[in-house]
Amino acid sequence: MTDSYPSIKSEKPIILLPTDPSVADERWEQFLDCAKADGLSETSFSDEHTRILGAAFQLSPHVFETACRHPKVAHVCITENFHEALDSFLQPLTEKMESRAELEASLRIAKQKACLLIALADLSGQWTSDQVGEAMAQVANATTSAAIRFLLLDLHHRGKLQLPDTASPETQCGLTVIAMGKHGAGELNYSSDIDLVVIIDPHAPAVPDASEAITLFTRLIKQFIAIMQTRTGDGYVFRTDLRLRPDPGSMPLAVPLTLALHYYESRGQNWERAAFIKASPIAGDLALGEEFLAALQPFIWRRYLDYAAIADIHSIKRQIQSHRDLTDLAVPGHNVKLGRGGIREIEFFVQTQQLIAGGRMSSLRGRKTLDMLQELADQGWIEQSVCDAMTAHYRYLRDVEHRLQLMNDAQTHTIPQDEEGLAVIAHLCGFERVEGFQQATRSHLLSVEAHYADLFTTADPLSDVDGNLSFTGDVRDPGTMVALEKMGFERPKLVIDSIKSWHYGRYPAMQSPEAREQLTEFTPALLRALAGTGEADEAFIRFDTFLKGLPAGFQLFSLLRNNPKLLDLLTRILGTAPAMAQTITRRPHVFDGLLEPGQLKRDCAVEDYKQGLQQSLMLARDYEDGLERLRIFASEQRFMIGTRILSGALAATDAGAQFSNLAEAVLAVAVDWVRVPFERDHGVVPGASFGALALGNLGSRTLTAASDLDLILLYRFDDDRHTSNGPKPLHASQYYGRFAQRIITALSAPTAQGIAYETDFRLRPAGQKGPIASSLRAFNRYYLNEAWTWELLALARARVVYASDAFASRVKSDLKKLFEVERDPVGLAKDVLDMRKTLLKEHPPASVFDVKRAAGGLTDLGFLTQLQRLMGNKANEAGLMGSELQIPNMTLEEAHSSYLTVQQMVRLCLGQNRMPEEWPDGFRREILKALDLPDLKTAQAHLVDMQATVHAHFQSSLKKMAKGAGT
Repeated sequence: MTDSYPSIKSEKPIILLPTDPSVADERWEQFLDCAKADGLSETSFSDEHTRILGAAFQLSPHVFETACRHPKVAHVCITENFHEALDSFLQPLTEKMESRAELEASLRIAKQKACLLIALADLSGQWTSDQVGEAMAQVANATTSAAIRFLLLDLHHRGKLQLPDTASPETQCGLTVIAMGKHGAGELNYSSDIDLVVIIDPHAPAVPDASEAITLFTRLIKQFIAIMQTRTGDGYVFRTDLRLRPDPGSMPLAVPLTLALHYYESRGQNWERAAFIKASPIAGDLALGEEFLAALQPFIWRRYLDYAAIADIHSIKRQIQSHRDLTDLAVPGHNVKLGRGGIREIEFFVQTQQLIAGGRMSSLRGRKTLDMLQELADQGWIEQSVCDAMTAHYRYLRDVEHRLQLMNDAQTHTIPQDEEGLAVIAHLCGFERVEGFQQATRSHLLSVEAHYADLFTTADPLSDVDGNLSFTGDVRDPGTMVALEKMGFERPKLVIDSIKSWHYGRYPAMQSPEAREQLTEFTPALLRALAGTGEADEAFIRFDTFLKGLPAGFQLFSLLRNNPKLLDLLTRILGTAPAMAQTITRRPHVFDGLLEPGQLKRDCAVEDYKQGLQQSLMLARDYEDGLERLRIFASEQRFMIGTRILSGALAATDAGAQFSNLAEAVLAVAVDWVRVPFERDHGVVPGASFGALALGNLGSRTLTAASDLDLILLYRFDDDRHTSNGPKPLHASQYYGRFAQRIITALSAPTAQGIAYETDFRLRPAGQKGPIASSLRAFNRYYLNEAWTWELLALARARVVYASDAFASRVKSDLKKLFEVERDPVGLAKDVLDMRKTLLKEHPPASVFDVKRAAGGLTDLGFLTQLQRLMGNKANEAGLMGSELQIPNMTLEEAHSSYLTVQQMVRLCLGQNRMPEEWPDGFRREILKALDLPDLKTAQAHLVDMQATVHAHFQSSLKKMAKGAGT
């Protein structure tokens, strides 16, 4: 025997030889025992039959076991017409079944007999791969039709359906079963799933109540699936897959015709168009099935050359990377269906060209792959030589696929890697030696890949990802799984399923075809960028949540696709800044600010922010809508400042000023927004003034993304004009108390858009016991006579952030006087040392990166600065040192700058202090870059040294002051 594969069209049958003749002889003897028990004699089989069957039994345990169960089938296969025998095995399925148990047994026995017949016709060389596929589809059609017919009659007998003709239950029953893919085209494998789409007509004559149709028929289909794929002692019939129905994640198993058509008209994808090329009604009401497919023709076949489809197909093709190195391909372990040069590439080669030209050329609308290959050649779309080559490759690979599945009745497309398995598959394919099989198979695969790589050769690759990135169809592409794992995704199944759901248009942003087309082009770059964050899976999940909340996607996808820096920024946020990512996933509108050109480069003054917010409020429908807009503006602009920090456009040390400018503007506009309806009800207090004093981080202009606003609200009025002049007059103290409460609500009350700012009024005179708004007179009296040391220290950061010019000048003058009061430095120093000791005990730092609480951190530096403000010119005399301390080669101001950087980054990206070992990898990289340090260990050591030195300076200065230095 020569190592050449016999031509499929040759009349010469394959010479099937066993790999182990002794096992073949042994199994033949075992089969003869079963045959004799079934009434057959040894003389019933010729020497040629003995040779073929013995080899088949040794090479395929499955064929052997089935033949032993049905010896007469094996005899019929080699003595009678195969087609007539197949019809005879399936004929009982057309008869009425009395019970479900009888039905299930009949289906399984019929399939066993039919598959044994088909396998022997195949292995003996009597049938081509084309005939095998047609015969397997015939079996699937017969079993599906029998099961559906039984279930329809059962519903009729139980009064759930009113079938017009019980002799023909399918007629106008309201349900049709559409076979998809290889099944619909008559190209089914031995171990294929059957891919079905079930369409129903709720208004069919058989349906008593249209409103119950979906529930009724969905239950029927669930029973049908159980009948088909539940394993019993007789095995199973077919694994049944309904994932090719419209949007399987949200649609019922039985989809109403009008709903299905609406889906395909509005959200149908090009891969779904390709899937329906092969669709064929096989069970239930066939007329309804034909009606559905006829209505679907405009979706499948576009009238003119479909350039939108071409663009989409280009994208899909470019995601399925063409390996230009056509030499590195090993046959053992290769998947002949999905692997390089496999059957899927031939099918893709045909179907994409059908989609492009089929709308204009009806001859290109056929279901069968090989028929359409020839038609593409006849119509001049491909060369005849290409057609002949691809036809030969398809038939060869389908033969290999069939024999792989015959070995052990396994749903596999992968060539064995072990020597024994390789020898078996080689012999099943008609080769005597493994080397010949490998050489022939490799030649076919490489040739397919070469032709496939030439398809749309003008299209540039979408990415430099090594491997497939394909998210079409109903199954997960194995190459894509591998590619995603190589990129760093630990949950590739989740990524694939999520992206498939995007293409189904389940999110508002994905409703338009344009958005989905942009997404196809943009996906590889997105995945590469997400993988680059070091937190690939978490970043992807956050992007998916972000996408879910977007109202529209086309503009964003287009922008990100054409602006790699913006894409990089978005993915950095998702991968490195969980707090910011949470913001955009909960409120995707905050990302809108980035769509405006130049936003990342702009520093904004208070007036700039005011103007922007006022313009937004001009569009408010009412007072409450204005509060929502105020919250949206605040969150958007905080987010914008954060993105500027991450992008490097704004130094973290300068961010406090930007956050403070924004807060001042929001506060001022909020006060004015509240004032209008409040004055409408209560008027004004003649001659009175109102203002806001900022303390804390807002007072020192070191606000962070997560800071609240420490405020004191002040007012003054004339004693002889103490009542407001509106319809509902109030005394000034009551008036400003209520006005203050309205301001707090405007800023802090939660709405659908969250809050604008948390506010803190605990630093007001008398703290929580005092009124929300304080008269300036009471304020001065309290801080002059009653304030505790910690309150005076807090006041040292006070700054007027809202007031008329005259009132602001008055408050500043009063503050100056308060700071000019001579105070006891010894008492102050002792109080501060006690306060610091208590804070460290009750609120210890979470880690060295908790730079506010850490000994030698921002609190220490803050106390020093505040004491200097309180002491004025006498600070140095009292023992306080300036900023000349070196740590090493670093002043106190530079230490302060480093702390601010850490604090801004932590609050911006994490929202709160977390242990360094809990940090995302991306955030770790960001903070090290901001500190200009090489690794976390170095950064920790650097901060430890800095904090120790600062704290030592703090302690020595305060202790010196407490001993009365300079007095």
